[in-house]
Amino acid sequence: MKTLSAREAKNRFGYLIDTARQEPVSIEKHGRPVVVVVSIEDYERLQTGF
Repeated sequence: MKTLSAREAKNRFGYLIDTARQEPVSIEKHGRPVVVVVSIEDYERLQTGF
């Protein structure tokens, strides 16, 4: 899993999207993980329990 700071995620949004399509991306704020961005396919799998 890749990790980006919130500032990096904002400034490199296109990169965030491209990366999240390949693997989950953890976003940190003040050095602490706060969210994970995943592809729509991964999200749908999580919703259906597969």
